Amino acid sequence: MAQQKIVQTAGRTALGDFAPEFAHLNDDILFGEVWSRNDLLSLRDRNLVTITSLISQGITDSSLKFHIQEAKKNGITRTEAAEIITHIAFYAGWPKAWAAFRLAKEVWADDVAGEDAKAAFQREMIFPIGEPNTAYAKYFTGNSYLARVSTEQIPFANVTFEPRCRNNWHIHKAAKGGGQMLVGVAGRGWYQEEGKPAVEILPGTVIHIPANVKHWHGAAKDSWFAHLAFEIPGENTENIWLDPVTDADYDQLP
Repeated sequence: MAQQKIVQTAGRTALGDFAPEFAHLNDDILFGEVWSRNDLLSLRDRNLVTITSLISQGITDSSLKFHIQEAKKNGITRTEAAEIITHIAFYAGWPKAWAAFRLAKEVWADDVAGEDAKAAFQREMIFPIGEPNTAYAKYFTGNSYLARVSTEQIPFANVTFEPRCRNNWHIHKAAKGGGQMLVGVAGRGWYQEEGKPAVEILPGTVIHIPANVKHWHGAAKDSWFAHLAFEIPGENTENIWLDPVTDADYDQLP
C-alpha cells in the first residue's frame, strides 16, 4: 500500500506562539515523518503501540483519547479495543485499565446504536455476518466482517460492511484466469473500476471483476451492506492492495 502522509497541526494550534520548536517537532517530525512511515508499520499497528505505551505510563488524558479515536478510524473495533485494554491491564495495572476504559467507552458510545443496527441487518439475510475482519482491517476504511461460507471448489465468503465502510483500491492480479465475482446479499453498496462511474449493488446484483483491473467496493453512506465474494481460480494469482478511497471521492456518490 502506498505511503500515506499524516498532516498534523495540533502542535502549532496549541503551542505555536509559546513553543514554536516543540510545535514543529510534534507536527512535522513525530507525525509528518515517524507516523507517516506507514509503509513500514501500518497506522493501525502504530495506534496499538501508542495506546499501550500511554496506558502503561498512566497517561489517560486527552492524548490517549485522541489516539483511541484514531485507532477507531484505522479499523480497530470496540470489541478489539476492550480486549486490548483487558490484556494491557495484566501488565500495566488495573487502575490504568479502568481509566482507559472510561475514555474508550466515550469513543465507542455510538456503537451501542451500531450494534442494534448490526443485529437488525443480520435478520435481513440468511448468511451470517461473521467475525470482525481484523486480518484485512488495514485495507478497509471503517469496520467490516467476514464469514467464510465455503473453502472447497470455488472458495467464497460473505463480507459485511457497516455504513460508509469500503475497501481500498486493489487489483486481483493473475497471469491467466483469476478475478473475482460479487453477488449482493443485503443492503446497498457500490462497486467502481478505475476511470469508470460507480455501480450500485443491491441484493441479487452480480458484479464480474476481471483480473488485473483496479477497483474498490463497499457500503453506501446510509446502509449496511453485504455481498458474497467468489475468488475465481487462476494462475499466479495475487491481491495487490493500494490507496484508500478518499472521503472526498466517496462523498460524491449519491
